[in-house]
Amino acid sequence: MASASDLSMGSFIRYNNDICQIIEWQHRTPGNLRAFYQATMRNIRTGGKAEARFRPDESVEIVRVETRELQYLYREGDSLVCMDNETYEQPYINASLFGDSVDFLKEGTMVTVSFDGETPVLGQLPHTVVLEITYTEPGIKGDTATKTLKPATLETGAQIKVPLFCDIGEKIKIDTRTREYMERVKE
Repeated sequence: MASASDLSMGSFIRYNNDICQIIEWQHRTPGNLRAFYQATMRNIRTGGKAEARFRPDESVEIVRVETRELQYLYREGDSLVCMDNETYEQPYINASLFGDSVDFLKEGTMVTVSFDGETPVLGQLPHTVVLEITYTEPGIKGDTATKTLKPATLETGAQIKVPLFCDIGEKIKIDTRTREYMERVKE
């Protein structure tokens, strides 16, 4: 067991019998009261957020999580088959660990997967990916003055909003965290 003062942002702890990752961590000393730590945590299993306060000397169970880079190969049911490029192991990772960003997963993409022992607990895509537009309404040349958006379908089947000047066959950069168009990519 560790004390709450040993924690920091990004740490994994066992809280209410679930594994949670600390996404915000602040030390507070209000007026004439005792100091405490304010934590915002994301539940790894459900994806929900929770807030908690910890006394500096409070015991907390830190979970040792190993992070590995894996290459996504293909989807099989609700699982993603990934490969460790060093050992050539092919673990099955539950697609729900990636959240909504799994829509942008293209074969061959390198993903980061966190393991608690041999059990995968968290999956993350790169913050940005480059994908091709497979369907959208015809683009209008020179229409860059407004911020009007139109729907577009990408090569992975995901749908996002893109500016009016984007057309079929163009490659675009997408932020996987916000699901938003960033820019066109020239190759």
